[in-house]
Amino acid sequence: MDFDPNRPTWFLNPDFRPLAAAPRPVIDPATLEPVGHIAEATEAETETALTALTAAQAAWKRRDAKSRAKVLHDLANVIETTDHGPAAILMSREMGKPYPEAIGEIANCAPIFRYYAEMARDEAGKVAGTTQPGSFQYARYEPYGVSVHIMPFNFPILLMCWTVAASLAAGNGCIVKPAPATTLSTLEFMKCFLGLPEGLIACLPGGVALAERLIASPRTHAVAFTGSVAAGKAVGMAAAAAMKPAVIEAGGSDPMIVCESAPIDVAAAGAVTAAFHLSGQVCTSAERFYVVDAVHDAFIAAFAEKARALRVGNGLAKSEIGPLVSEAARDRVAGLVADAVEKGAKVVTGGRVPPGQNRGWFYEPTILTGCTEDMALLQSECFGPVAAVVRVKDFDEAVARANASPFGLGASVFTTSLDEAMEAADRLEAGMVWVNNPLIDNDALPFGGWKASGLGRELGRQGLDAFRRSKMVIIDHKPTIQGWWYPYPDDWFLDAGGRVLD
Repeated sequence: MDFDPNRPTWFLNPDFRPLAAAPRPVIDPATLEPVGHIAEATEAETETALTALTAAQAAWKRRDAKSRAKVLHDLANVIETTDHGPAAILMSREMGKPYPEAIGEIANCAPIFRYYAEMARDEAGKVAGTTQPGSFQYARYEPYGVSVHIMPFNFPILLMCWTVAASLAAGNGCIVKPAPATTLSTLEFMKCFLGLPEGLIACLPGGVALAERLIASPRTHAVAFTGSVAAGKAVGMAAAAAMKPAVIEAGGSDPMIVCESAPIDVAAAGAVTAAFHLSGQVCTSAERFYVVDAVHDAFIAAFAEKARALRVGNGLAKSEIGPLVSEAARDRVAGLVADAVEKGAKVVTGGRVPPGQNRGWFYEPTILTGCTEDMALLQSECFGPVAAVVRVKDFDEAVARANASPFGLGASVFTTSLDEAMEAADRLEAGMVWVNNPLIDNDALPFGGWKASGLGRELGRQGLDAFRRSKMVIIDHKPTIQGWWYPYPDDWFLDAGGRVLD
């Protein structure tokens, strides 16, 4: 059957299959109109998928690296030549993402398959210096088996491709559990996988119960998760209980430091993008701003001017700021702002539902000054269009306060001082540091956080290693009795004085 947003389905390549459970509507957060229907995958459908994946992976892992690379390059060709308008429109209607960002997200998917196609060919193992003559000693990498990919709503297709590409390149089969809020666009994109070996990838809609079932199943062997810290901890514990490796990207509350030497216009433009991209629903959004006193007022004026220029509206209209993903998400953001204001923060701009947009889960880009550490806004992940600004004396104070957080995903700095740039890279406690250019990633560099922000890495060599296990191999091509084998010679039993040990 073909994919139809109004007909709940799941995917096992090359087929879309009907779901047996009762359907429920997907609601557009901008218009509150229905977009389509989804349903939960049943235990029987889950077992059907795992049976097919297990069989397909057994054949896939036996393919040589060059053959697997060819399949992944062919997949990249399909992604590059497919019209992704339908998937981008569905994504925008499901979770509110502006259309240019939705189509741009999908446009970045093909290169990751090409990168890992070649990385898996090149990084196959290591030959070590031998510990004894006549012995060939090396490490090789092998796939785990079937990997589980539990996806977020904010970048549902790109982040899926990050881990699925690495896992397939390593020789695994993949089962994807999309976020309930972006199931339809994910399923639409799954059409690109039709050409993979039959049964090698599946997409099963569902919520927490399905995720728990997939992690616990003895027929899955590795887990990739992106989401909240609370959910990440639950996934990590479940995976550990099953003795399965897990890559966990658990979000954060990223700091941005604006130094005295920073060009104000550039810093303000970067801050607007870092704070408000995707309505702040980005794991690496800048949420805590530490601005040096000497430039604080000038920066706030420029920052506010650029924030007020952003257009708030439907993601399929000409707007930069779409709705938040749900009513609960908007209520949480509004609650954090209210708490901060009650404790002394000042609203420079925003801090409200846009006038005249009472339908849909919209919230204005918001800048708060006078923020302090006793505000919940600085202690939790806001995940909304809110910038909490703290005035600091100097760069050293900014770094210290930026580090005083349970999170450690990313951190940004704006400066023209090489000393400050290098110090920031060295001293900031985060998995990623951006100087004068926030939110950038690179397929060849590891993506992930420190502290409560996650475990393991996506992208780069480490992203590939997350989906394969090492095996040490020792081969002596000429069988020889070794001197250390049993039985030990008698003189081994003499002590330092030449006496026989008791």
